[in-house]
Amino acid sequence: MLAFVKILKKFDKVTAKEVQTIYLKVVESSYFNSSDKAIRLMDDVEELFVRHFASGDKRKAMKYLKPNQKEESHATTFFIGLFTGGFVALFIGYCIMAHISGMYTHQSNKVYMSTSYPVLSMFSLFFLHLFLYGCNIFMWRKTRINYAFIFEFAPTKELKYRDVFLICTTSMTIVVGVMFAHLTLIVKGYSSSTVQAIPGCLLLVFLLVLVCPFKILYRSSRYHFLIAIRNIILTPFYKVVMVDFFMADQLCSQVPLLRTLEYLACYYITSSYKTQDYGYCTRVKHFRDLAYAVSFLPYYWRAMQCARRWFDEGDINHIVNLGKYVSAMLAAGTKVAYENDNSAGWLSLVVIVSSVATIYQLYWDFVKDWGLLQFNSKNPWLRNDLILKQKYIYFISMVCSLK
Repeated sequence: MLAFVKILKKFDKVTAKEVQTIYLKVVESSYFNSSDKAIRLMDDVEELFVRHFASGDKRKAMKYLKPNQKEESHATTFFIGLFTGGFVALFIGYCIMAHISGMYTHQSNKVYMSTSYPVLSMFSLFFLHLFLYGCNIFMWRKTRINYAFIFEFAPTKELKYRDVFLICTTSMTIVVGVMFAHLTLIVKGYSSSTVQAIPGCLLLVFLLVLVCPFKILYRSSRYHFLIAIRNIILTPFYKVVMVDFFMADQLCSQVPLLRTLEYLACYYITSSYKTQDYGYCTRVKHFRDLAYAVSFLPYYWRAMQCARRWFDEGDINHIVNLGKYVSAMLAAGTKVAYENDNSAGWLSLVVIVSSVATIYQLYWDFVKDWGLLQFNSKNPWLRNDLILKQKYIYFISMVCSLK
């Protein structure tokens, strides 16, 4: 399968044609790719090699069978445990201090809850999402799904689930540690502009690490992430590949995070933290409009990806999928209009448009993406070709995917 993909990529590049998608539809449905015989034969060969040529030592056997495979480090597992413990301890300390000081209840602490607490919630949401991605990688490996091939990752450079867990635990330990120190200073009565700038500095440090050019801290993965974001932002001008629309779908789920990021950027760039005027960015019209635009952007990018894929492949399903994201934008737009004009007409329009958008999206997600309601399938209610033998997992996943 990999050979076919590489040959067709080269063919498209040399001839300036777009035939890869057409040919791959036939290749993907062919018996050698859809059957699990090759995987079972590979397992049998591994078992024989381990038994007869490696004296039952599977790790030694893998050095010969898969010499380019990145070896799992026990140090990674150790540090995951270490930073998990550190994060739990610091988080408990942070919650106790916030409770004792009445940070969540006193009316006078609106500044903290409006400016500093969103930094913690934003990082928590982001790294929770990343942690769940690590769980996905773990399950993909368990079920022999070749995610590196699907996303076109370099086999020796892609993040393993242990690496993802290490990034999450280390980052959250740093975040909670800094926020704990910041809260300690606030409780002790320090309220200078330098102290108020600490959460903003933390955010800036993480952004600098993301674009750091030195070969440290998973540089290849960071740059791959940045390239995917660039391709999403400039969607119509780049051919859409699997990792791009997968990432754009994740952004559609992270609209609250993007709005928080926009608000914090406004708060610190306009130097509102010096006067602790936390309401400035919600009062000024162009900043308020920017917040609404940020809410629309992920759906717009995803719609443009569908348009580009329709242009490249000519499949009408991409236009129908585009309609799903357009309906989401219309629902969000009518809601914004209703917030500005609380009339019965706008309320009725919000209910109608939101209902249509919800039904549209649920139909596409369940029927088109998950393959639900396939009455003539050999698998009740699901499509014919399933990777997992336990069918109930698909139904559980459908419920969990609702957002």
